[in-house]
Amino acid sequence: MSRAIILVEELEDWPATFPAVELVRARDYLASSALQETRALRVINLCRGYHYLTLGYYCSLLGEARRHRLLPSVRTLADLDRKNLYELVTLELNQEMLRPAMESAAAEELSFNIYFGKSERPGFTWLARALYEAFPAPILRVNLHLGEKSEVRAIEAGALHELDDAQQRLFLAALEALLNRGWRRPRARRHFRYDMAILHDPAEKLAPSNPRALARMIRAGRRLGINVELVTRRDYDRLAEYDALFIRETTHIDHHTYQFARTAEREGMVVIDDSDSIVRCTNKVYLAELIDAHELAAPTTVIINRDEIDRVEQQLDYPMVLKIPDGSFSRGVHKVQNRTELHQVAAQLFASSDLILAQAFVYTEFDWRIGVLNRKPLFACQYFMSKHHWQIVKHEGEGRFKVGNHRAVPVAEVPEAVIQLALKAANLIGNGLYGVDIKQSGNRLYLIEINDNPNLDAGVEDQILGMALYQQLMQEFLRRLELRRNGRP
Repeated sequence: MSRAIILVEELEDWPATFPAVELVRARDYLASSALQETRALRVINLCRGYHYLTLGYYCSLLGEARRHRLLPSVRTLADLDRKNLYELVTLELNQEMLRPAMESAAAEELSFNIYFGKSERPGFTWLARALYEAFPAPILRVNLHLGEKSEVRAIEAGALHELDDAQQRLFLAALEALLNRGWRRPRARRHFRYDMAILHDPAEKLAPSNPRALARMIRAGRRLGINVELVTRRDYDRLAEYDALFIRETTHIDHHTYQFARTAEREGMVVIDDSDSIVRCTNKVYLAELIDAHELAAPTTVIINRDEIDRVEQQLDYPMVLKIPDGSFSRGVHKVQNRTELHQVAAQLFASSDLILAQAFVYTEFDWRIGVLNRKPLFACQYFMSKHHWQIVKHEGEGRFKVGNHRAVPVAEVPEAVIQLALKAANLIGNGLYGVDIKQSGNRLYLIEINDNPNLDAGVEDQILGMALYQQLMQEFLRRLELRRNGRP
């Protein structure tokens, strides 16, 4: 068995009650030329902290340069510092691994330690093992929320000197087990053919993809040799580092999402949503004209300015719907029942836009959403109106909202006329990813909207296809990347 040493910042950090081991002070490890030349050395870094540029960080950094087998590695430390990464890793663990713990836990908020993959709290064996596999570190401090939506709230590296007597005994037992069995060499990092950035906003309440969906996109992409990473608007200067951009943040023309798309296109990257699709889909005035010009079935729509309010009554009956040209998720959409409400709401909307749309009101229990990717149907979903409301999303002010139920439907079971209308509409925009909203009233269909940035949420749009949905999506990115590499647009 290879030699193992334990790094501590001060020799006193190793409890006097612990057995004698080969202890090395961190400063001595950094300065030792003999250790520098020692190969096949196992090093357990028990420094008091591992943050960037600390003593613990430098020990792991130099240890890897010396080809020592380190716990924790620099990669683990970096991953733990990226909250969005460990959130995604743990999301896939939450549902199946926290459910048993919920039944026995008395509290909703729990914190406990994991020592080399061993949980100090009963009932969390599998979770502890999975987290240690994802983030191999001597001590992991885990914070859990257990309830209707159970989740790992936080995970960070712990420190030996902070443990009490009981915790020290558990730590020592786990350490001795590790040293007796050794630890596996980490798998060689996979080499990826391409790099993809997914633009998202972690704070967006009605984001186009929930965190579990983002996690599945990352997993599907990496299976195909695409290194998928999450980025935010702060990463604009790094955009050229990637080969592809997938926008998973609500898009607007006067917005950084559009700027990201334009910049990525100039860099020769594969982009979904492309800038043309953003321009065409985010403005309802353009869509209304486009739909009318191609004579697609849709509710009667009138484009009006502030001097033309009264003429709406000549073309539409009450109730009618008023919309601002640039809105999403039912924002900026109002139903008016009479002339008084018409003038009141119109005045409100004209305060932010020189043009508004008036549309015939068509009530249905649900809207069809057909996802279209590269001119082919990807998924089908029924979005039901919010309870006691005429829209799918009911905005209640101060950022609060309620969303209606949903039901995914196999594409093969969707009425053919719905699929054909969706494809005709999406093809007017381009060959990207679109969500086409259609109302069905008896045998009549009404095209409501074409979305450039449709929802792809785990548990909603992927109910039928599961991981296959994300695999198809990433396969399309790969196809375009290969074409781009071969000099074809």
